[in-house]
Amino acid sequence: MRTASEREKGRDVGGKRKTRTHNGNGEAASPLPARARTDLASPSMASTAAQPVVMVTNDDGIDAPGLRFLVDQLVAQGRYRVLVCAPDTDRSGVSHCITWRSPLSCKRVDITGAPAFGVSGTPADCASLGISGKLFDGLVPDLVLSGINIGSNCGFHVVYSGTVAGAREAFIYGFPALAMSYNWVAGKSSVNDLKVAAEVCMPLINAVMVEIKNGTYPKGSFLNIDVPTDAGHHKGYKITKQGKFMARIGWEPTAYKKPAVESYQTANVNADTENDMEVDSSSENDLLFKRVIVKRSYDEEEGDDIDYKSLVDGYITVTPLVAHSRAEADAIPYYKACLSRI
Repeated sequence: MRTASEREKGRDVGGKRKTRTHNGNGEAASPLPARARTDLASPSMASTAAQPVVMVTNDDGIDAPGLRFLVDQLVAQGRYRVLVCAPDTDRSGVSHCITWRSPLSCKRVDITGAPAFGVSGTPADCASLGISGKLFDGLVPDLVLSGINIGSNCGFHVVYSGTVAGAREAFIYGFPALAMSYNWVAGKSSVNDLKVAAEVCMPLINAVMVEIKNGTYPKGSFLNIDVPTDAGHHKGYKITKQGKFMARIGWEPTAYKKPAVESYQTANVNADTENDMEVDSSSENDLLFKRVIVKRSYDEEEGDDIDYKSLVDGYITVTPLVAHSRAEADAIPYYKACLSRI
């Protein structure tokens, strides 16, 4: 973890983030064994030293198509140095969980145009490690991108989302960050829609990077971006507020123990079948329960600028978020009055 003074050394007077490639003693930083280090000092990489650095993470895992399509778009533009630090397996719905007791295992993954590591941790772990300068030979990103997630992250889903947590973790440590999700609809969406989602996010990513390099990007929030189901015919970008949309969760008894294939965003109530589940035989005394979607709901009276409503209306929603969990302002006088009576 960088100290405040170290963090300031990583910025110039215009508020831009420098790419640090040396340690505090002026020596070349070598945080990893030679066999594991990313070759960032090669002649081909030296020519890109002045390019902005973008780090990509997610919660669907490093092999997920949303992440791969996003990295492909970033690399194809030829204007960024792209780094990838993502979970080595699907970590959907883990929220802002972190790994504390066990060390993280980081394995190189072959992704064209970007040094990449699959990490045995959560999205928040990956964001934290990736911005630390320890994994990428002293290099830290100008911008962190988390996604593209399979399934929207609007309303209360922001609380559960590992995708949003990856961006939030970077934001907490002072790095500009975007979380990006695609509103997957079972039976209608296809993997190619994730590619289109990556394409339509690029103008926004490019615009944010321009603001970052100009020193004019605000530091008080990070962005949660959701792409509509028909991504190729979206109605444009729209600034929205976090609403109260929620896929309400219930529980049902089950005889199967294999984890569900779908995430909480794309879950099917009738997912259990003998073809893709294993009957549990561990103990007759064990009770097994599975999560099911009871209903999907949101407050229709919230307004036209709410994230989920705007998303289903066909807009790419851009929702500024913060890391605090503050109560509504009108709750404070009530609790003050309660305390005064104790």
